[in-house]
Amino acid sequence: MDINFNPDKQHTLGNAISISGTGLHTGILVDMTLKPANPGFGTQFQRIDLPQQPIIKADCDLVTDTSRGTTLQVGDAKVCTVEHVLAALVGMGVDNVLIELNGPEIPIIDGSSQPFIELIDKAGVIEQEAAKAWYSLDENIYHYDEAKRVEMVALPSVDYQITTLIDFNSPVLGTQHAGLKTMKDFTSEIAPCRTFCFLHELEALLDNDLIKGGDINNAIVVVDKQISDEEMTRLAKVFKRDKIEVKTEGYLNNLELRFPNEPARHKLLDVVGDLALIGYPIKARIIANRPGHSTNVEFARKIKQYIRKNKQLKDVPVYNPNLPPVFNLEKIEKTLPHRYPFLLVDKITELTDKHIIGIKNVTFNEWFFQGHFPNNPVMPGVLQIEALAQTGGILCINSMPQGTYDTYFLKIDNCKFKQKVVPGDTMILKMELVSPIRRGICEMHGTVYVNGKVATEALLVAQVVKRN
Repeated sequence: MDINFNPDKQHTLGNAISISGTGLHTGILVDMTLKPANPGFGTQFQRIDLPQQPIIKADCDLVTDTSRGTTLQVGDAKVCTVEHVLAALVGMGVDNVLIELNGPEIPIIDGSSQPFIELIDKAGVIEQEAAKAWYSLDENIYHYDEAKRVEMVALPSVDYQITTLIDFNSPVLGTQHAGLKTMKDFTSEIAPCRTFCFLHELEALLDNDLIKGGDINNAIVVVDKQISDEEMTRLAKVFKRDKIEVKTEGYLNNLELRFPNEPARHKLLDVVGDLALIGYPIKARIIANRPGHSTNVEFARKIKQYIRKNKQLKDVPVYNPNLPPVFNLEKIEKTLPHRYPFLLVDKITELTDKHIIGIKNVTFNEWFFQGHFPNNPVMPGVLQIEALAQTGGILCINSMPQGTYDTYFLKIDNCKFKQKVVPGDTMILKMELVSPIRRGICEMHGTVYVNGKVATEALLVAQVVKRN
């Protein structure tokens, strides 16, 4: 990774670039083109050989099969064995890319991420204007699979670090571990490591015609049993070789290992690729004991669920009552037509062309508490929405030319009430423009924060009308 690479910015490719190869499991020759994409696009695959050329997002919720690699699917459209190219994109810091394919499987090439790293390097990685939002963990996230004896944990960390441990009870492999302290080392330490399997797994795959693109050069085959001459002859025929042999170390006809612990490093590579399906860049220390694609994807879903649950809390505005407001009550009354008891904003603390933050102090003396759940005072949800609307009204009116304006509701969508608002609470009212104001139509996302948590949120559409 370039020494000037800014990890806090989004990146895409400098140019489109292509590679062709055979899919490991399907045996189908596929042409794959990686294309630059706009900020926020993420990684998406497109099956250009199918009608309507469907697009499949790199998302753990779209994984339908993990038996021999990770498969994404939308409708009838599939993309198989996505993990190695995803790992390469993460390792090279590429956030936004469209991957076009004219077949169902990513080319296996040599069974590692190295060919894709070289491809991305050739295309170039360019910085985009948009900031990259990293997601940090505030607590440990665990995943266990007792049947597979898998343990995975994500720990809070200032960086993205991964440790993998493997133990297949094999005299050839033994117990191995691999570590990645910084993603800067991925291209040299992890990317060249090839996929591996045991001979008995290979034989089962061959018997069921499930490894049509297999070649002796795109996987390390571990031999931990005696092989008959008959089996040797059969394997030589399958792999179109004159001769198949077992090296003394217990690997089938293979080149020398690129690292003594190459299998453990490849498992780490798979973790990087599968966790890319979280869809959010994370800072965490991952420890994975005996990981596999199915558990990696389940773990990715757990982390994604955690981030989605806590995502809004990253944006909780900080309210300092000692700072002078941008709009005090007098200025609010000059902007809005509302008056007591229906003025539900006390002051404005932030105001830009795209967002506004208002404050409403909820007291026991509010008029609505007399009749709304007496003896159990709860602020009505509709009044929370009205408080957001009034705050958003100031944002919209402030962006209009000189004059006097009113704002009127047109639509409320996706309204959610997540916790009660009661006397003594301070409501922080945040309104953000979803799109630029056109012809007086304002589309805004509103959030009410109470005690550092989201209490209410909704999508509001209003119209600004000049008063005669």
